[in-house]
Amino acid sequence: MQFRKHLFWDTDIKNIDYKQHARYIIERVFMCGSIEDINTILNYYGEEKVKNELKQCREFDKKTLNFVSVLFNIPLKDFRCYTIHQSTSLPWNY
Repeated sequence: MQFRKHLFWDTDIKNIDYKQHARYIIERVFMCGSIEDINTILNYYGEEKVKNELKQCREFDKKTLNFVSVLFNIPLKDFRCYTIHQSTSLPWNY
């Protein structure tokens, strides 16, 4: 797979194992990547694997979470990051 360098600015992409680090890669691409990057991920891992990994991610910003929810028609409550956020909401979070 080919990704733009800014997606993995903090990691040496040569050291990433695409099977072992699937969730990390998928999460990073959905948070910072382009539509082309997302299509690359979907073609490589398949839609079911991507959906399952996205549901298990611990942190998404609200924009990414809502995008993924609408894109795959998955209720927000099915995402781990949504339930974690709901249970640990801080007073300054809206």
